[in-house]
This record gives sequence, C-alpha cells and structure tokens, in this order.
Amino acid sequence: MAQPALSAGAAARLVRVPGLGPLLLAGTALSLATVSDGFLYLTLQRRVAFEPRLFPLLYVATAVIFMFLAIPVGRLADRVGRGRVFLGGHALLLAVYASLLVSQTGTLQVILALVLLGGYYAATDGVLMALAGAVLPPELRASGMALVTTGTSLARLLGSVLFGVLWTWRGWRSRSGFRRQG
Repeated sequence: MAQPALSAGAAARLVRVPGLGPLLLAGTALSLATVSDGFLYLTLQRRVAFEPRLFPLLYVATAVIFMFLAIPVGRLADRVGRGRVFLGGHALLLAVYASLLVSQTGTLQVILALVLLGGYYAATDGVLMALAGAVLPPELRASGMALVTTGTSLARLLGSVLFGVLWTWRGWRSRSGFRRQG
C-alpha cells in the first residue's frame, strides 16, 4: 500500500488524532524549559572548577546513568502512570537547575547533577514515546512519534538558544547565577 506524501497538511492531520494534540503541546511546552547538556556541563565546570579535559566524561556519565535507569523508570511508568513519571522527569530537571544555583559543593554537586539529568532523560524520552504510542493508531504511530519528537526537539533547541542569549548577555554569574560581563 502506497504511503501518502509527507507534508505540512499530513502533520496537521496527525495533530487531530484524539489525544495527540494535547500531548504534543504539553511535551513541547515543557521542552522549552530544557537547556542543552553542553550549557549545563559548562555551568558545572565553571562552578566546581574541574579540569576541562574531564568535560567529555560528563556526556558519558549522563548516558550511562540514563541507560541504567531507563528500564526501571519505564516499569515505574507502567505501574504508576506515564504522565506522572513524565512530569516527575521534568521535576528532576528543575532539581538539576536548582543544584546549579546553590553554592559550589565540588564533586558531589557534579555527581548529583549527572544523576538527576540521567534520571530526567530516563523519565521523559521513552515515556513520552509510550504516551504517544498509546494514543496513535498503528498505521500512524511512527509518523506521530516523529512529530512529537520534532516538536520537543525544536522546543529544546529554542530553549537552548534563549539560554545562550541570556548567557551571552548576562554572563554566567550574578545574584541569579549569572554575572554581567564587560
């Protein structure tokens, strides 16, 4: 059976699938508050002052933590509800941000931020796809999931660009955690 051509109209029709529009809106809105890992790691590096050569290991550590938490968090989502776990994942992200605003605590602050960030990914990435898969009919499932992923990825990009503008404008340290440069 021939598949219809990919178009903006086809994407708009996907949004009308019952339950997908609100999920897309919620996922995209929450993703606007997401700052890229690179900015988080730079903030950690500057606050804790660890060697820049260790910087790439932050990505590895986050991925490893995500890998170890993905299945247990997925099981938790099946048990207590996907929506609750998804929102809980964003609460973990807020905790990452809060940990960056406290006085530096050294290695413990880095470990805490990485565990929280890995937990955020475990509680949001796969769980969001499970939420989308539950409302999408089988013949539209992959397209619908791609639309949700595109929406949340664009929102994360916009959130990171806005943070980058704020970082450039205010610097990384002031009363609110940023300092005016210049």
